[in-house]
Amino acid sequence: MRSAKGKTTARLLRGFSAFGKDTSGATAIEYGLIVALIFLAIVGAIRSYTQSTSDMYNEVTTTLGDASS
Repeated sequence: MRSAKGKTTARLLRGFSAFGKDTSGATAIEYGLIVALIFLAIVGAIRSYTQSTSDMYNEVTTTLGDASS
């Protein structure tokens, strides 16, 4: 007859074994990394767009200021 401690230990070992075989967490992490990379690409594109747009408006403002003088 097993003791209560032995049953608990066996249950824990089965739980750890099932946890080690479960790959759904790895898939979630992979999707998270993909989303993070897409987010960084979008942020980079927006920053580049806003910088070029700002430069364009500064050039237009400078050109119009020089033309009115």
